[in-house]
Amino acid sequence: MTLTQPQRSNILNTIEKVVSEKYYSPAFDQSAWQAIVQRNRSSIENASSTEAFEKAVQRMLVELSPKGLGLLSAHTPITPRSAINASFSVQTFRGEPRWVFQDVFPGGVAAVAGARAGDVLLTVSGKPMNPPDGSTAEPQFEMHDNIPITIARTTPPSDLALVLKTPTPKYKDNPYSEPTALTTGAQPGGISYLKVSLFPGKIGIDFANEVDSIFGGQFAHANRLIIDLRGNPGGGIGGLALMSYLTPERLPVGYSENRKMAQNHVNPASLPVFDKVPRSKLAIPGLALRFFGKTSVFLYTEKVGNKAHRGQTAILVNEHTTGAAEMLAQSAQENQLATVVGTKTPGRLISRSATKLGFGYRLVVPVAAYKSAKGIQIEGNGITPNIPVPWSFAAATEGQDNQLAAAAAALDGAH
Repeated sequence: MTLTQPQRSNILNTIEKVVSEKYYSPAFDQSAWQAIVQRNRSSIENASSTEAFEKAVQRMLVELSPKGLGLLSAHTPITPRSAINASFSVQTFRGEPRWVFQDVFPGGVAAVAGARAGDVLLTVSGKPMNPPDGSTAEPQFEMHDNIPITIARTTPPSDLALVLKTPTPKYKDNPYSEPTALTTGAQPGGISYLKVSLFPGKIGIDFANEVDSIFGGQFAHANRLIIDLRGNPGGGIGGLALMSYLTPERLPVGYSENRKMAQNHVNPASLPVFDKVPRSKLAIPGLALRFFGKTSVFLYTEKVGNKAHRGQTAILVNEHTTGAAEMLAQSAQENQLATVVGTKTPGRLISRSATKLGFGYRLVVPVAAYKSAKGIQIEGNGITPNIPVPWSFAAATEGQDNQLAAAAAALDGAH
């Protein structure tokens, strides 16, 4: 659909209002934002096409913040972790930089298509794919689409044609394909292994019940545990259930701080407390009443008692671990509940809200920044592993996982 000039103007005015009211930064400057809007008004209202309009809006939003703000529609390309359940690393292949599959989530779009860690992305929809010079950005993909790609696999050497079948997203304000959220296994020496691909759902009731089932059954007597959060894009609050299995106590985890709270120096201790992920959908109405309109809450773990793996846990993270996954890793590291292994996380943990703009568009706005119980902000800082281990492309092409092996070695050494 091609928008008329009045329609584009209406969308722009709504964006200006929403950002003015909700954007979380305590340093937000209303006059500077209005100046940004005014500078970009002509190019947005007089855009020659839908594509030009969307690009003009995005340029304006980037002027205010290079990340967090975004215009979203049904055809907006999104990150590969959310769209195809995979992440990429830039590596040299056949003498030139290429995107290489790094994290491939079990049961996800890329895995179902046949992609593996170490596969090299050659083309998408018939177009050659090369990373821009010096860029760390990953290729993005549309949802509800069948996307033909070609890859190079080095062992044995072959070029393969695959099709990435992305579904229609369940949540329009947070589109993603859903892989298998929790995958269990074991490493040599009897170390229990839990791959957490994402935290699905806004509340995570089903996720929390599955966590309970795993730790009450298969992992009931696990005395060493690896939790793999590599590539995990975050998600809902269900991760709190998993955090609770790392400590026997009711432990303060952290809180979200919106702009008003930061500007007024509100004491976090006064925030409403969320300390248990419900295990039944019957609890949802009560939660809705309790937390309606709240963008700032204080999280506490549930009190689940001591477990055999306490003090014998390693958490794997990398440069693609974000959101609620960073929250879990930071809490474990800050409270010395686990050894963090891998590469530094990017520091992307802010609460976002999506507002309908009309004509199929939504505006995603950061509304609160997360801080740990000790006041440490992840956003923009990230988490530095206790044991740094860069990912090895060479090892991946041989079907090996050097970071996972390092995490197992760390537990073996502490056992």
